[in-house]
Amino acid sequence: MGCGGCSTGSHQQPRGCKSNGGCSSGGCNRLNVHDWLRNLPFHDPNSSCKVVEISFKQGSRKDYFRNPSLHSYEKGDMVTVEGVGGFDVGEVSLTGELVRLQLKKKSLDEFNPEMKKILRLSNERDLESFHQQKAREKEVLARSRAAARQLKVPMKLSEIEIQADGKKATFFYTADDRVDFRELIKIFAADFKLKVEMRQIGIRQEAAKVGGIGSCGRELCCSTWLNDFKSVNTTAARYQNLSINQTKLSGQCGRLKCCLNYELDTYLDALQQFPDYAETLDTESGTAHLIKKDIFKNLMWYVLPNNTKHYPLTIQRVKEIKRLNREGQRVAELEPVEISSGKTREAEPAFVDLVGQISLRTLEKNERRKRDRERQKQQNRPDNRNQQGQGQGGQQRQSGQPAQGGQQRQGGQPGKNRSNQPSNRPRPNRPPSGGSRNDQRPPTN
Repeated sequence: MGCGGCSTGSHQQPRGCKSNGGCSSGGCNRLNVHDWLRNLPFHDPNSSCKVVEISFKQGSRKDYFRNPSLHSYEKGDMVTVEGVGGFDVGEVSLTGELVRLQLKKKSLDEFNPEMKKILRLSNERDLESFHQQKAREKEVLARSRAAARQLKVPMKLSEIEIQADGKKATFFYTADDRVDFRELIKIFAADFKLKVEMRQIGIRQEAAKVGGIGSCGRELCCSTWLNDFKSVNTTAARYQNLSINQTKLSGQCGRLKCCLNYELDTYLDALQQFPDYAETLDTESGTAHLIKKDIFKNLMWYVLPNNTKHYPLTIQRVKEIKRLNREGQRVAELEPVEISSGKTREAEPAFVDLVGQISLRTLEKNERRKRDRERQKQQNRPDNRNQQGQGQGGQQRQSGQPAQGGQQRQGGQPGKNRSNQPSNRPRPNRPPSGGSRNDQRPPTN
C-alpha cells in the first residue's frame, strides 16, 4: 500500500515509494533518499554493505541495523528488529552502497559490534502487535499532556512513539529550560505500564515531526529532505537586501527560515566586487548615504539629504567618487545612470472572451424570440382561430358593442349601462322645442 497523493507508479503497479521509485511529496516516508545505485551490478557481492537503514513512524526517526542473514531486503519491506528489552517493527528505507555513504556522513562505524540486528521479516503476529501499539499513541499522548498540565510542568509533549511489543515508550518534548519530570515519569509508568524514556528536542525538530506547508507553497524542508540544521541570523537577510520583518522571515517553528542560507553564498561571492567602505559619498549637495546594493545590475543606490530621490550609481562611478573624496575633493553631481526596464512590452495576444459573449440581454432576446414563435404557432392553428373569434366577440360585448339582438349588460347593473353607453337601436324623433310630447304621437286605431 502506498500513499494516495503520490504520483509515482502506474495503473498496473501500486502507487507510493515502495519499489516503484521515489516519492516526491514525502507522504509515504519522510526524509527519503533516492537509491540511484540500486540497479547497477557489482562484481563482488560479498563486499556490499551489510547495514540497512530502517525508518520508524513514517520517517520521523531512522536508525541503522545489521543484516546478519543472507536474505536481501528491499525498500518498503516491514522487518522486525531488536528493541529495548524486546522487538520493534520498522520499514526498510535504504539498502546497498548508499547506506555506507550515510554512515560516513553521520560518523558511524559500519563494523561496530554493538549495532543492533535485524531479526526477521515481520510476520502477521508482529504486524498485529505493531498496529495495536500504534493505535494507543493518540490516547497516551492526550493523557500524558493532561498529567503534565496538572503537575504544571513547563514542557510541551509533541510526539509519542511506542515500541511494537508495548514494553517501551519514548516521549518527545520541547522546553525552554531544564525540566524536572521525575514525578511525571512515575505517573506515566504507573498508568501506561511502560518503560518511559523522555527525549528533549528542539523547536525545529518538532516542526519536522509535525510537518506542514511553508510560505513557498511546498512541504517543509525539514520534513522532506533537510536533516541538519544550521544557525540562521538576520545578517543573511541583510546581505540579500531583505526587509527585516520578523513575521515574514520566520518559519512555522518560530525561528528564522532555513532557506535564508540557501542563496547566501551566491550573494557573498557577488558582493566581493563591490567596493568596501562606500556607505557615504561626499558631494557639494551633501553626504550621500548608501541604501541598497543590486548584485544583478551591479548598481549601488544612494540618497541625498533633504531629498527622497534615489540615485543608482555604477561600481566604477562609486570607486571614482571615493578616490576623489580621499584626495579632498567633492563632486558636483553623482551622475546616476538611467534605469530602463530593458524589456519591450509585448503585444498581448488576442483572445476571444467566450464568457463575455454570453450576456443576460442575449439570453433574454433568445427567450423572447422563442415565446413569439410559440405564440405565432398557436395562433395559426384552426382550433385556436375559432376560440380567438369567440373571445373577440366576448370582448366586444364587454367594450360596449354587443352583437345584433342582444343587450349590453355588465357587472349586473343594466340601468347604468343603458344610460352611460349609447345603443345601436333607432331612436324616435324628438319634438321641437316648446311643443308637447303628446302632440307628436301617431293616432291610434
